[in-house]
Formats: sequence, structure tokens, C-alpha cells
Amino acid sequence: MTMQPSHRARAHFDIPLALLALGLSAFGVLCVAIATFSTSSQPEDVLLNYIATSYYGSRQAIFFFISPVVIGLVTVVPFDFIYRRTLFLYFVACALLGIALLGAATGVKAWIDLIWGYALQPSEFVKLACIVICAKRFESDYSPLGTVKGGSRIIALVAIPWFLTLIQGETGSVLVMVFVFAVMVYFAGIRLKLLGGIILLFTVVIVILYGVVISSGLSDYRLTRILAFVNPSLVDEHAKYQVDQARIAIGSGGRYGIGMFVPGSFSQLDFVPEDWTDFIFSTIGEAFGFVGCAVLLLVYLAMILRMLYLAHYTVDRFGQLTIIGVMGMMLFHVFENIGMNMGLMPVTGIPLPFISYGGSNLVTNMAGIGLVLNITKNRSLAGSERLSPQLSAGSKYSR
Repeated sequence: MTMQPSHRARAHFDIPLALLALGLSAFGVLCVAIATFSTSSQPEDVLLNYIATSYYGSRQAIFFFISPVVIGLVTVVPFDFIYRRTLFLYFVACALLGIALLGAATGVKAWIDLIWGYALQPSEFVKLACIVICAKRFESDYSPLGTVKGGSRIIALVAIPWFLTLIQGETGSVLVMVFVFAVMVYFAGIRLKLLGGIILLFTVVIVILYGVVISSGLSDYRLTRILAFVNPSLVDEHAKYQVDQARIAIGSGGRYGIGMFVPGSFSQLDFVPEDWTDFIFSTIGEAFGFVGCAVLLLVYLAMILRMLYLAHYTVDRFGQLTIIGVMGMMLFHVFENIGMNMGLMPVTGIPLPFISYGGSNLVTNMAGIGLVLNITKNRSLAGSERLSPQLSAGSKYSR
């Protein structure tokens, strides 16, 4: 007798996930405004005035209002349209990376200038392109990288955008993509010994590449960041300044924080460089304290677990692995960003999802959430025989 999928696998628009994403992005607008507010605003002013008088806060608010549109557009696109055009999306993303590299002569490698001071960062969109192309390649292969021929094809496919991103100086984005790739091949059914060997190989290759770059004298700041994390005594105070100030700001928040828009705070005095982008967690720690940081982490945890839950009950293998890829991308961003703010991870320039200032990152995250919502809205269209081994293990299907 044919078993029917559980009612949990029914097609639906997942409202909890959408609300979590929009709630985090709204909180991000507030945090960016706190980090960059103008002292000309008076304490009795309403919250919107603080955001309006903050240059970056007002721009982030524009990105926030675009977010539901992005989610809506990606969600309503027919599922088959995305499924059949994964290779096209991949080539478009690689082409954008190439266009960004053409700007190297003007000193701009990682961004494409648009209008009104806005710029596009292709390395953000490449993450999603790599997720869908890997999901498509792993869909019919229950032992990815199990053969030399199959493994070399998929590695060559992802190595192109990784290399283009690396030479742009976006090492953090490469680390995200490598982590997402490892998570996806694990859930696709790769043997752990093989996965360990691949990770070891990639580690050796990255170390060699770093050695070549550092010995050439082209990128001393990368060596400085590594040394500042491994052994801070080997670098000067200037190299450790950003992380040290971020840790002080987080610690100054205490249990409940000093409050929002406080004149004379670390945020207002710009003691922490880039505290509205990569180091925005220091602003959150100062303003909202340990309790605020803990609540934020719980919200992120809820989002990660929600996506894992949705993947578990998705009956299409391509959809499952796409959700896992988006989940892995969010997980690494959160772990690395908060870790580097607290001095527990090396500084890599990875933003905090939905919260750090930046339109490209926010749009990419929202498009990722839109992909997940699109899949959950259409996941009953495929057969349950295509389930991923790692996710379907132990699953019980009944009427």
C-alpha cells in the first residue's frame, strides 16, 4: 500500500518563518539607527525621527520596505521555473562576479556601482546560486562526490565562483560557501570519512593559497587578522583595536543594556569601527545587554530550527537540500559574526543576517527565505521517494 506523506508535509505558506525574517530586519533598522544616530535628535523625539536623522538608518529602512516585495516575488515564481533554470542563475551570478572584477582598475573589486550611491555586491547573490546548483546536482545522486568523475564535476562547478570571490578579497563569503557546501553534501548522503577528507583537502589548499598571497606581500591585512586571533601578542594595538572595542562595548551593556540612542555611548562616539555593519552586534550588546543578546540568539535559533523542520517534512529532494543550504548560510553568518565580535572567531567581514547594514546582504537573505517559502508552498508536488537519506531517516508517514 502506498504511504501518504504526513500532514506536516502539506503545502502551505509558512507564516512563522516569514514573520521571523521580517521581525529581524525591522530590528536591524533600529540597530543601524542606534549605531549611527545624530546627536541633533532630542530625547523627546519619536523613534522615527531618530531613524530619519540617521543616514544609514534611513537607507536600511528602504531596504526593509523592499524586503516583503522580494519575499513575495520569489515566493510566487513557479517552482518549476526555478528548478529548470538553476544553471542559468549560476551563470548570471558568475557573470556579475566578473563584472565586479572589471572594476578593479578603479579600485572597486567586490561591488558594482548602481545609482544614487547604491552598489551591488555579487558575492552575496552567488551564495544562493551555489545553493540551488548544488541542490540540483545532488538531487539524483545519493552518494555525492562518491566517484572521481562525479566529484570532480561538482567541485569544478563550485570552485569557479569561489575563486572569483576569493580574488575579489571576499574571503568571508568564500568561507560561507564552503561551509554551506559541506552541510549540503552531508545531508545529501555523503560518507563521513569522505567528507572529512575533502574538508582536510580544502583546508590544505586554503593554507597554501594564503601562504602564496602573504609571501607576495599583496594582502598583509589577512595575516594580521589571523595573528590577532591566534596570538594577539604578535600584533600591535591598532590591529586589535576593532575587536577590543567591540568586546568593551558588549561588556558595558551589562545585564539589560544602557538603552537606545544614548549620547556619549560607544555607538554614538564611534569607538567601534563599522558598528553598523560587521560589528553591529557590539551595538546590540551595549544597547540591550546580555538579555537582549540572548533573545536575539533565541530568535536566530528558532529560525534555524524552523528551516530544519520544514526541510524534514519536504517531500522533494531538491527542495530539501535547498532549504538546508539556506539554513547553513544563515547559521554560519550568525556563528561567525557574533564570534568575531566577541573575539572568539577571526575577523572576516561577514555581516549579521537581516540586521547589519547593507542592501545586497538583506535582499539575498530575503530571497533565501523566499526560496524556502516557495518550496513549502509547492512541496507536495513531488514524490516522497526522492527524500534525502539524512533527513528522511526515521521519518514516519501516515494518513
